[in-house]
Amino acid sequence: MKKVMILEDEVNIRSFVVINLRRAGYEPIEAATGQEALDKLRENPDIGVAILDIMLPDIDGFEVCRRIRATSKQIGIIMLTARTQEMDKVTGLMTGADDYVTKPFSPAELTARIDALFRRIGGDNTVTSEILSQGPFVMNLRNHTLEKAGVRVKLTQVEHSIMKLFMQNPGRALSREDILSAVWGRDYEGELKIVDVNIRRLRIKIEDDTANPTYITTVWGYGYKWGA
Repeated sequence: MKKVMILEDEVNIRSFVVINLRRAGYEPIEAATGQEALDKLRENPDIGVAILDIMLPDIDGFEVCRRIRATSKQIGIIMLTARTQEMDKVTGLMTGADDYVTKPFSPAELTARIDALFRRIGGDNTVTSEILSQGPFVMNLRNHTLEKAGVRVKLTQVEHSIMKLFMQNPGRALSREDILSAVWGRDYEGELKIVDVNIRRLRIKIEDDTANPTYITTVWGYGYKWGA
């Protein structure tokens, strides 16, 4: 059974999520504080997705996300944000989250986001051996790795999926909707800004000059284009 950790200090919300995770066929791992969440992750290295609330009594959700990403690029991370906390959504994505869900949320919405992350985590398992090579970049689809000029670039699953999409479509302008559909799934009901924030995060990792990107260029009013 696939494990999902829910970090939420409000017992009612956490219990609500746990019940629906079990109904969806997942094994929930509960945590009420940031430190407890980090401990649970060490005890359960096979946790596939972590759901992190932002406001916590000890370490906030952003710091928990940073610490998880410092040791694990594979795990999927979903941030829980309040509807009025627009900046929290961007901050969460920039610290390494893959997605966010706005409170109040429906069980179906949260389950759909978790399902999509699990599909992405295991999405390339059928690839036996395939290399994408463009400019200084070499992507190994089998091992989920990316190198730039021989140096490993550490990517999250979402960043890997975006890079794969770009490298499979060199020189083609991809709309934000194209990227959202290919990476997050056709049924994703989130906002387009999640694409822009992840592109910004990816540029920090691969561009020589983020102020003047040369690999991922913006097609104004439309989307982005890959030109390694």
